[in-house]
Amino acid sequence: MKVLLIKDVKNLGKQGEIKEVKDGYGQNFLIGKGLAKLATPDVVTHWKAEQERMAQELADELARLTKEKGELESNKVVIRKKLAPVGIQGSVGKEDIAHAVEHDLKIVIDKKSIELKKALKTLGEHKVDVKLGHGIHAILVVEIVGEA
Repeated sequence: MKVLLIKDVKNLGKQGEIKEVKDGYGQNFLIGKGLAKLATPDVVTHWKAEQERMAQELADELARLTKEKGELESNKVVIRKKLAPVGIQGSVGKEDIAHAVEHDLKIVIDKKSIELKKALKTLGEHKVDVKLGHGIHAILVVEIVGEA
C-alpha cells in the first residue's frame, strides 16, 4: 500500500514523501495515528496544492515583514514625557514604544517583541531592537523629548 506521510516518521521518511508500506502497518499504525494518508491521486494533488499555498503565504509574510523592517529603521519614533528635576517623570517602557509605533508609523507590533533590558529614563535618542518574526530584526530609534 502507498501512503503519503503527513508527519515525519522515524525510520520511514519525512513529511510529504510517498512510501510503500505493508497494509497492516499503513492502515493500523500510520493512518490510524494520523501520521499518513492513503496515497490516492486526489490526496496527492490536494497535498501539493496545500504546500504551494503555504509557501506563497510564507513568501507574502516575509515580504511584509521586510517592508515593515525598512519602515521601522528609516523612521524615528518620538515620545513626549514631562520633565522632572532630573530627567523625565516616570519612564518609557515596551508598551509606550509599541503604542507610539502604532500611532506614528501605523505598524502594529506586540510589546513582547520589543527587546528592552530596562525602561528608558533619559532624554535623547535610544536604539531598540524589535523582533518582527522569522528571524527578522529591526533597529528602531526612539527619541524621548521633554515637555514642561
